[in-house]
Amino acid sequence: MSATQTPLYGWYGDDFTGSTDTLATLAERGFRALLFLRQPNEAQLTAAGPLDAIGIAGASRAMAPKAITAELTEIGRFFAGLGVGLMHYKCCSTFDSAPDVGSIGAAVTALRPFFPNPLVPILGGQPNLGRFCLFGNLFAAGGDGTIHRIDRHPTMSRHPVTPMAEADLRRHLAAQGLEDIGLVDYRAYAHGSAALSHALSDGKPAILFDVATEADLAAIGGLLASSLGNGPMLAVGASSVARAFAAGHERELAVAPHPDAKRRGSGPALALVGSLSPVTRAQVEAARGYAMLPVDAGRLLSDESYAAELRAAALSKLAKRDVMLVTEQPAGAPTAAGAVAKATGALLSAIIAETDLGRLIVAGGDTSTMAIRSLPIWGLSYRGPCVPGAPLCRAHSNYPRLDGLEIVLKGGQMGPPGFFNDEARAEVG
Repeated sequence: MSATQTPLYGWYGDDFTGSTDTLATLAERGFRALLFLRQPNEAQLTAAGPLDAIGIAGASRAMAPKAITAELTEIGRFFAGLGVGLMHYKCCSTFDSAPDVGSIGAAVTALRPFFPNPLVPILGGQPNLGRFCLFGNLFAAGGDGTIHRIDRHPTMSRHPVTPMAEADLRRHLAAQGLEDIGLVDYRAYAHGSAALSHALSDGKPAILFDVATEADLAAIGGLLASSLGNGPMLAVGASSVARAFAAGHERELAVAPHPDAKRRGSGPALALVGSLSPVTRAQVEAARGYAMLPVDAGRLLSDESYAAELRAAALSKLAKRDVMLVTEQPAGAPTAAGAVAKATGALLSAIIAETDLGRLIVAGGDTSTMAIRSLPIWGLSYRGPCVPGAPLCRAHSNYPRLDGLEIVLKGGQMGPPGFFNDEARAEVG
């Protein structure tokens, strides 16, 4: 990428669904942004054209620390080489992570050497998604809208891989190696830049910022903008980092979706549901108009004929209506996520290779989002809004059948009860 095309902003998402939320946040505020599904090569960067913001959708949320270190050392080197001013490690808005899997501490340790700015801001909330941080403690909305402290959240406190047992994000991250984190609580924002500067004066490099309202993000954004003068910066958090950055650069909601985005592509919709979240499962129960095909993950791995049967059934039903593939709740111990992801991705590829879809909808779960990475798609751009945290995207691929495919990637906790009926299949308006 030439010097005249140096991006202002880079982000690496710890999963695919959250990565598209950051893409939408930036694109809606007038930034030329594109999300790559892996580190792009020169040909893909050239095809993308001039960009203000470059993202890479990763899977570090499901990785062990050694794998995170290996991947993010390369990612840090790549973004530093591009000359980005702010490098955003985009974690889940619920910060679900652990010392042995999805470690945010391991990610920061790997990326930090490439971004010498002395300030490492950690933003602890995203109000538009029902995430709030007060005095360093994280709160999140449940499926019915009730706000819970994260260690008492009905879903996140019982997450099958990374249950949240600590609400104080400083303690939570200290267990992952990020010790001695400072705190700017929400009261500082009412007193202007002088109060913020005083709050940062203790010299701690990593600072957790409370986020309770959108106005808090505007205050933080001003601080980020002024602090970028001290060199390229690493920041941690959900898409609230992008919202703050845009506010600090005086970017308002500026770009309407392309007119074509209002028209859903011709062809049926195929939904892949990997999330076991009660929110998503309730959305599946409420779904209408889909031919439902349950997927037994264990059998998908052990029975070679099973995938062929599912592919044939899906293709037959797609000729007549929309189809939903739903991973079944495991009866015993969870099946290996990586192997299931590979098998699910192969099934998805086989179906898409033989039909022209109007839209692909993927609902959360590390397995289903990792499956998308196995498709021959190299990037996603923003096409239009769908629901908060789950925008409508356009696929970029060297394969004509996939290039231009409409894709919605939804996290397990995102979306209203009628998501699969009203939002996922609707024309964008």
